[in-house]
Amino acid sequence: MTAVNNETAVLAGGCFWCLEPVFDQLQGVVSVRPGYTGGNVPDPSYEQVCGGNTGHAEAVKIDFDADVVSFREILEVFFTIHDPTTLNRQGGDTGTQYRSAIFFNSPEQKATADEVIAKVENDGVWNAPIVTDVTPLTEFYPAEVTHQEYYARNPNQPYCQVVIAPKVAKFRKKYADKLKK
Repeated sequence: MTAVNNETAVLAGGCFWCLEPVFDQLQGVVSVRPGYTGGNVPDPSYEQVCGGNTGHAEAVKIDFDADVVSFREILEVFFTIHDPTTLNRQGGDTGTQYRSAIFFNSPEQKATADEVIAKVENDGVWNAPIVTDVTPLTEFYPAEVTHQEYYARNPNQPYCQVVIAPKVAKFRKKYADKLKK
């Protein structure tokens, strides 16, 4: 699928293995790439990021056709598939590398992120305040090949079955009309 109106979103919501398989299935998404951003170490390794001292978050870079799916819709999915109320934590994963963050690349994306967060809070979707960082995108470093399409390559791995599969199922049920054909 070649995007006509190509845009990019960079999101962090805990382990990037959990975000990639969801966005891979969303109509209008051209590609999803796990990686690292938001820190101060150039071209970090997975081990460095997991150590928690790089300042980077595990994130996904989503290239999408804005004529098919909007940045707002991508954020609506994002706030459905992770808990944006836990500071530097998703489930059993703890540390700043697992923070909830939106890395915007334009003033329009920042405004949309702020609007979506306000709506999610006003709608009472979560029982606690949203702690998602909204910060400018700096450098995005792609993760090692072993982390690309991790869930697709390892569906029977226990972490995939217990943590990722329920998120994918929740997404597929809630957004059945937005799945790729």
